[in-house]
Parts: sequence; structure tokens; C-alpha cells
Amino acid sequence: MYESSRALFERAQQSIPGGVNSPVRAFKSVGGDPVFIRGAKGAWLYDVDGNQYIDYINSWGPMILGHAWEPVVKAIQEKVKDSTSFGAPTALEIDMAELIKSMAPNIDLVRMVNSGTEACMSALRLARGYTGRNKFIKFEGCYHGHADSFLVKAGSGLATFNIQKVPGVTAGVANDTLTCAYNDLGAVQELVTHHKDQVAAIIIEPVAGNMGCIPPAEGFLEGLRRICTEEGIVLIFDEVMTGFRLAPGGAQERLSVDADLVTYGKVIGAGMPVGAFGGKKEIMQHIAPLGKVYQAGTLSGNPIAMIAGYTLLKALQERNEIYSELEEKTLYLKQGLDEALSLSGKPYRINQLGSMISIHFSDQPVTDFASAAASDNAFFNRLFHAMLRRGIYLPPSAFETWFISNALEKAELDQTIAALKEAMAELLSA
Repeated sequence: MYESSRALFERAQQSIPGGVNSPVRAFKSVGGDPVFIRGAKGAWLYDVDGNQYIDYINSWGPMILGHAWEPVVKAIQEKVKDSTSFGAPTALEIDMAELIKSMAPNIDLVRMVNSGTEACMSALRLARGYTGRNKFIKFEGCYHGHADSFLVKAGSGLATFNIQKVPGVTAGVANDTLTCAYNDLGAVQELVTHHKDQVAAIIIEPVAGNMGCIPPAEGFLEGLRRICTEEGIVLIFDEVMTGFRLAPGGAQERLSVDADLVTYGKVIGAGMPVGAFGGKKEIMQHIAPLGKVYQAGTLSGNPIAMIAGYTLLKALQERNEIYSELEEKTLYLKQGLDEALSLSGKPYRINQLGSMISIHFSDQPVTDFASAAASDNAFFNRLFHAMLRRGIYLPPSAFETWFISNALEKAELDQTIAALKEAMAELLSA
């Protein structure tokens, strides 16, 4: 009935670069051919080859309540009857902005865009326009999308493919990008001191998800907030992953640290291509048409994306217990994974915060990109396929966090833990 994944991949490579529209999907890090998906429901994925998988990617985060969640599906079906796009304002855009403001702390104004990349790119441009400075600080292994400025020592796909220098990114752009190790507050202070009055922004994933899951060290984010306040630097939280996932108000709420600007994606669109950036009115009023920092998007505020995101966010706001349920399920999984791995004798670390979790095969704490890269990632690649054969769909890279959805039940979590025990036994006896 369906073409096989292998046949589809062979076809795709004749028309699409590498056969995929986002690099990590190509399975180059873990080896083998990518799995082509035909559908999903709840916690499960179904491929064209007739296999089913418990999903720990969840479209890289947005399916926080599971795939094809009925209220979102119905809302999209109803809204699309009015047309898919207008290129003109709608009341729903206002509803969405007001909902975001009511959920996320420290947001006075919000601008909708079409992706997390666009949100981060626009926030950085705004920070530069607001401060009149050009340089910014990012952290090794953090990924803020594929805009030129962010492709210096980035995580996610660049880490997966070991791309250290990206052709097409000019030396001038790279020179304005200052990098530090994640969780190294002293290095940040040194950079700021060395480049006095030149740094426009510090941008960070408050919980890193693009080198596996790496939580911030105690006092790290608080230290960044202090430095930014003292030096007139704009603190940008990239909450494309953490926004509305770690808490109704995202990492700002969960970790009790206020940013000046925040970027969103993933959950905010319930799986539709959408993003947003927002923050203090003092800064946001510099965006056109209020100010001279230009940003635009023909499809920004698309009604189908807005109704999908609004329906999901409203449910998360009204059912606050979802976050405790997610935490409980993630901790249950973590305990089971820990027990399974401890029996194997293979050194490992499990990093987790909220409903983000990852396994690192290392005998040292994994706190930054260097320690993530020093882990036995070749073993993870073998584990990926061993788990896939057992019906568990993990991110196809050791440099990606797993995302837990609330559609997961104890039976699926137990099945995952049992699969890990079997997979580890198989791999270590080979």
C-alpha cells in the first residue's frame, strides 16, 4: 500500500538535498536510512513499513499532549474553512498575544513569526538596534536556529555532523559572535570585561536541549542576569524548546530568572510552523512599525497556526496539573532507565529537568558541550538502532534531548525501560 522507507529515501535524494528537509532527519549520525512516517496518534508513531514506535521526539517538542490531540485537530479543521491565510490582521492574533502575556512572566509585547530561527534572529537584531552595539555572546553547543550569527560553535545538527565552520558565514559575522562554555560564568564575565560596552546581548537556552539535555548550574542564570543588568546588555532566553513545556511560563517561571527578551517556538504552535519573540515594552517598542528595527513576515500570525497554538496553550493554562503529571512520568522513566543502565556496567549519566531528559555514556558529569562531545556517542548510535528495532523512537543523535509527552502511559514507559534492558544486554554481549 505504501512505498517502503528505503524506496522513499532513494526517491527523495533525487529531488531534495540529502533526501531530507532538515539535516538530522537523514540518520547520518546514527547510520542507516531514515524512517518515513505515515501518521501518529497519542504517544505512537506509525511508519510506512508497518512498524509502530513509542515516540520520544514528539516533533522535537511541540506534541506535549501527544500527536493528533483532538481539540487541536478539531480547531484546525473548523478554522481552515475560513481560508488558510489572509495577509491581514485577525482578532485571533490578539487573543494569542494576550494569552502568551497572561502565561509568561516579563512579556509586555509579543511579535508572532514563522519559526524559532526567525524568532531568535529577530530578537538579536532588536537587541543590537536597542543597544547600538554589535557583538553578542552565545554558548558552545546551544543552537538558536540557522541564521548566520548563530552558526558559530552551535549544537544540534551542527554538533551531530561535526561541522565546526559553516561555509557562507562571513568572517565579519563570526567576529561579532563571542562564545563561552555553557555553565561557565567566569568566562562570560571575562568576555564582557574584555569587550566593554560592545556586547549587545547574551542569548542562551536556559535549559540546553541541543547537546542533549543540560540544565543550568546553580547560580549560572542568576549570574548572567546580574552581568546583563550591570553592563546594559540584553539577556535573551531562547525558549523555543522550554517555553510552555517546563511550566506555563516556561523556564523564566520554572527557574525564577527574568530575561529581557524571550523567543518561542515548538509548543506555541502545537506542531504548526510558528514562532514568537517578546519582552519588555522598553525594548520591544523599537520594532517596526513603532521603531526603526525592521522585521516582517507575510505569513506571520497565520490563522491556522494561531488557532492550533491558542487551543494548546489555553489547555495548558487551564489544566496546570499537566506539568506535575509530565514531571511524574519523566521521573518514573528516569528511575527505570537508571535501573536498567546500572545493571549493564556501562558508564552513563542521565540529565533531566521537567519533561526533558537525555542519556550520556560518560563517567563524568555532562555540563557543557565539551563533556557531551567527550561521551561515548558511538555507543549511543548503536543503542538508537537497538531501541528502534524494539519499537522505541529516540532522537537520531546523542546531541538532542528527548521530549516526554503527557500521552505516555505507564505501560509505554515500562515498555521503554524493558527495551533498554534488552538493548544494553544485546550490545554489550556482542
